[in-house]
Amino acid sequence: MDVIQDKKRRVMGQTRSSISPQVIMMGLDSAGKTTLLARVLTGKVVDTSPTIGFNVGNLDLDKKTSLTVWDVGGQKSMRSNWRLFLDDCKALVFVVDSSDPGRLPEAQKALKKVLSDEKLHGVPLMVLANKNDLPNAMNIQEVSTQLDLPSCNDRSWEIQACSALKGLGIHQAFTSVSTLIKKS
Repeated sequence: MDVIQDKKRRVMGQTRSSISPQVIMMGLDSAGKTTLLARVLTGKVVDTSPTIGFNVGNLDLDKKTSLTVWDVGGQKSMRSNWRLFLDDCKALVFVVDSSDPGRLPEAQKALKKVLSDEKLHGVPLMVLANKNDLPNAMNIQEVSTQLDLPSCNDRSWEIQACSALKGLGIHQAFTSVSTLIKKS
């Protein structure tokens, strides 16, 4: 069986060590996940529509480090399927719209539910407070408190302010995700 698996990997042109860690990006609808993924992969802002299902891309951070990033749709009807994307997840990136404080309780509930899945036990968490360039955006301390991040004591976690439209904080956030994965 190991020989067959090894042949499959060689046929595909990859060995186990060259496969990028799986990073799952989730959050409520309209948080900016697809815009973030497109921006980090292309360096450009692209028109997006609500994600039905998922988008995936390979992010090369440097010559030696890459991540496979899965952007999973955040509509209420999709959230019950989030658990299906958690196999082999090495880090969870949870995106919130920091300019919409009214949806933070809903985001907190969704985050707590996904973090309770046994597949994510000990998996590091990066929270991206997106749309932080807007004048009414909450700072990361406010977002952290609203999401009750200090209670996430069973895993490493970080929070980063960012703006998908302006490209601020995104590369740094995914570099931190890579570091969190290496430490876990």
